[in-house]
Amino acid sequence: MAMDVVDFEIKGAEMQFVEVELDPGEAAIGEAGSMMFMDAGIEMDTIFGDGSAQQGGIFGKLLGAGKRLITGESLFTTIFTNQASGKKRVAFAAPYPGKILPMDLSQLGGTLICQKDSFLCAARGVSLGIALQKRLGTGFFGGEGFIMQKLEGDGLAFVHAGGTVVRRDLKPGETLMIDTGCVVAYTSGVDFDIQYVGKIKTALFGGEGLFLAKVSGPGQVWLQSLPFSRLASRIFAAAPQNRGGGGREEGSLLGGFGAGGLLGSVLGGSDD
Repeated sequence: MAMDVVDFEIKGAEMQFVEVELDPGEAAIGEAGSMMFMDAGIEMDTIFGDGSAQQGGIFGKLLGAGKRLITGESLFTTIFTNQASGKKRVAFAAPYPGKILPMDLSQLGGTLICQKDSFLCAARGVSLGIALQKRLGTGFFGGEGFIMQKLEGDGLAFVHAGGTVVRRDLKPGETLMIDTGCVVAYTSGVDFDIQYVGKIKTALFGGEGLFLAKVSGPGQVWLQSLPFSRLASRIFAAAPQNRGGGGREEGSLLGGFGAGGLLGSVLGGSDD
């Protein structure tokens, strides 16, 4: 299927969104719930799988939806088509703080492997598939799982990553060791493997886990400074764990001993 060629503009700093400009008849696909706003004249439709499978009959639709289900995504994507006579815009918002990366697949060899939850939106015609890791060790200990997303085509796709993002261009044979959660995406020529940290003491007390991702060139790899899993674990660790009463959930230690803490216990219904 021919790819739509779209213009875009990424706005914001920490919480970004991307505005995609559509000519009459052009369309963009987005993850369910990622749309921020759209101009009047754009028609929104929910489909199985991705836009590339839309013309493939019922089997193509089911196959595209099945691929997304395996990667843990929704069975559906939303397609936004410009039905007006002039240019219209639709915007897609990032789900958490970080950066939106425009990926021109025509300049990346036609294929990009990325984390299963990093895809945000793309021009119609980009295929969303699955990439199975070749090594069982990578699948069991890779942190991001055995299955990753594969974006294919020659169009424009947008990938979201957490925190600050850096791209490394690896020469043939050049190797980089990375925290498994910090790998956002890489081109098809990159060899991805998992390596044990090597020392029991480092594995148990170093705070970096038992395994690291080993990527080798040639190719490009994108890294994020703040994986969502790390952000979620820090929020969960800082959140109050006692849901039974209001007085015990105060963040201040002194609040538990002072009048404020006592008043909170009484009003919260504590029986102590």
